[in-house]
Amino acid sequence: MLAGWGRARARQLRGVDGPVELHPRRSRCTGCGVTHVLLPVTALLRRADTAAVVVSALVAKGASRVGFRRIAADVARPAETVRGWLRRFAERAEAVRWVFTVWLAAVAADPVMPDAAGGVFIDAVSAIVALAAAIGRRFSLPRVSLAEVAVAVSGGRLLAPGWPGEPVQHESTLPAARITP
Repeated sequence: MLAGWGRARARQLRGVDGPVELHPRRSRCTGCGVTHVLLPVTALLRRADTAAVVVSALVAKGASRVGFRRIAADVARPAETVRGWLRRFAERAEAVRWVFTVWLAAVAADPVMPDAAGGVFIDAVSAIVALAAAIGRRFSLPRVSLAEVAVAVSGGRLLAPGWPGEPVQHESTLPAARITP
């Protein structure tokens, strides 16, 4: 169980409309003592930009198939940064598509699976869009943010190394002790 443990250091993310101040909460596991920084669904792990900016770049690539320089100009970010996002997402696009499709099947009462759209990158983006739409229908929400869905499902690790994979459970802060009979 997680208990409050103050706040992590304040940080500033680059948002769609300018800088966004972030003061994430910190919590501590009451069982083992490990502390965690709890990021909101507007932030991705280890990224200086908000999830809305990153996901908008991914959607732009999936929708228009334009190059990273044009997308970078559209989202007002350095071209190398955007190229990194697109490469990282492309490396894991099939796994991302699979994870979001599994969530779609779990959330929707009668899921409409997205059709193949002409490539794994586009298919992965389509799966995120389909899941966001299914969440909106299921919970009668007028608008569901693609970025927030992507962050919530991935645990903020959409572009982080090792995701998707086995769930990562934290380990004890105490060193392993030898058990002698």
